[in-house]
Amino acid sequence: MEKCLYENSCTVSQLHLTDVNQKKKDWFYYLSKKEKKLIEDNQVEVFFKKGENLAKQGSFSSYALFLTNGLVKTYVENQHETLILKIIPGNNFIGLPLLFEENNVFPYSVTAYVDSTAKLIDINIFKKIIKENNKFSYEIIKLLSLNTVLLYGRFFCFEKKQSYGRLADILLCISNNIYKNIEFELALSRKELGELAGMSYESVIRILKKFKEDNLIEEKNNHIKIINKDKLAQISQLG
Repeated sequence: MEKCLYENSCTVSQLHLTDVNQKKKDWFYYLSKKEKKLIEDNQVEVFFKKGENLAKQGSFSSYALFLTNGLVKTYVENQHETLILKIIPGNNFIGLPLLFEENNVFPYSVTAYVDSTAKLIDINIFKKIIKENNKFSYEIIKLLSLNTVLLYGRFFCFEKKQSYGRLADILLCISNNIYKNIEFELALSRKELGELAGMSYESVIRILKKFKEDNLIEEKNNHIKIINKDKLAQISQLG
């Protein structure tokens, strides 16, 4: 089955999330014992409640952010509008572009969708390791490249697809890459789904109702089960 460029692209880690039966990728695998100890000695682990900001767009940061567990969104905003860029599950780096900026400013905001835990690593220590450890820096470059490809695909389909295709994309993405299950508790509100899919709150409610009537999904009190994944994927592709 042919895949849309946008399919599953709402998460930064599409190609790094391993099969459900495999262990998560160890991002620190290529570090020496000395480098691991250096990071351990220069980091703090912070708990963030649902709705709390992990980072604010345009703010100065003295740390690199690694999401240990939970679920967050990254987004850009102005006084009137918000555009969600990605949904990011645990075991992922966040805000990598700031590592290559002289002023260490976050390019976007980060907010917890659910209770989450993150490690705040001293940014100077992290930069030092990237400069000195070629294998580790190569993994970081690969992740940055992947992020770029996913954003290209996301915004291409965001512009070209109709509302039904965009919402089908989101549901498939959440099922495949976030929860890795056809049945899950949706952490996003209808308003947040609308922001992610680029549509109104009312449109999300209407389309979810249509998906239920067509026996594509079951939905009750934010508990969702995808019944006909192939048909939902077809809607995603046709847009």
